Amino acid sequence: MCIKKRSEILFCYDVTDANPNGDPLDENKPRIDEENKINIVTDVRLKRTIRDYLYEYKGYNGQDGKDIFVREIFLDNDPTKGIQDGKARAKDYDNNAENVLKECIDIRLFGGVIPLDKDSITYTGPVQFKMGRSLHKVELKHIKGTGAFASKAGAKQATFREEYILPYSFICFHGIINETAAKYTKLTESDVNELMDALWNGTKNLISRSKFGQMPRFLLKVTYKEPGFFIGDLDKKLKLTDYENDFAIRSIKDFKLNIEELKKAFDDNKEHIEKIEYKVDSDLELNLPEDWKEMQL
Repeated sequence: MCIKKRSEILFCYDVTDANPNGDPLDENKPRIDEENKINIVTDVRLKRTIRDYLYEYKGYNGQDGKDIFVREIFLDNDPTKGIQDGKARAKDYDNNAENVLKECIDIRLFGGVIPLDKDSITYTGPVQFKMGRSLHKVELKHIKGTGAFASKAGAKQATFREEYILPYSFICFHGIINETAAKYTKLTESDVNELMDALWNGTKNLISRSKFGQMPRFLLKVTYKEPGFFIGDLDKKLKLTDYENDFAIRSIKDFKLNIEELKKAFDDNKEHIEKIEYKVDSDLELNLPEDWKEMQL
């Protein structure tokens, strides 16, 4: 059964000595708002984390009627032939959009364009995230190192590699689960549970060279009683306190996450709220209300 009620999501994670989201148009540097030195992570990067986790760890790999629609698939399973385009992917489902919705959780969650033979169908995703932003200023570091191979055959010196990292960034995403759009993609409560699992454990399992060093710290989902209502801007109700210098922050031990404004917003709107669920890392100290329910992820 499709979800009937609207929810909001807050998700905070941190990055240590890594690149949370490189910009391919700017030497793959971490994305930074140059005006205020805030680290930016795109919603596309977060959705990639979710898709990859569901594919690698939760069995959404094209077997048993569970799949991820937006993923790289080689033509005829041959890397030399290149990667499928959208039309080839739609043919995997006989150009039938209903089959895609039935099997592909990422389309049920995030929507997408399905390029069928005669026409394309666009589904608006029930789950939408704003850009993630760090809750403090960040510092960009440029690192040089020696590569493994010579620049050319017979050369006596190996090539040099360069990369850009952030020593530390505490990032917050805000999302909304829209019950109206869910009717069209047939998003279920089970799908939403998989989403929450993928946010937390997918981030924890980013173990590539550029992404290793990311840890989930705080995940919250507030579900409202009546359709159409939501508080909004929950990410702006979090702030870091008890630190002196943004650029000297290196771990969650160097600050406190203040959620008092968030709790006040929930108290002010308690007649609209059905339940508040959360997951918090044991190393992050938070003063949480007793009526919030801990997620089992």
